[in-house]
Amino acid sequence: MLGKLFKFLFILAVMGFIGLVGFAYIAPKLGIDFAPDTQEIRLPVTLQGQ
Repeated sequence: MLGKLFKFLFILAVMGFIGLVGFAYIAPKLGIDFAPDTQEIRLPVTLQGQ
């Protein structure tokens, strides 16, 4: 009984991984973009001289 549960959970994890990888490859073709919004950030830095 416990062996069947572990086998089911393993198969479920493998199918989930395959689905996640498949979605990562197919999503850009569907118009879904995973890239974050970029913006430039400038911060002044004061260094102590000699």
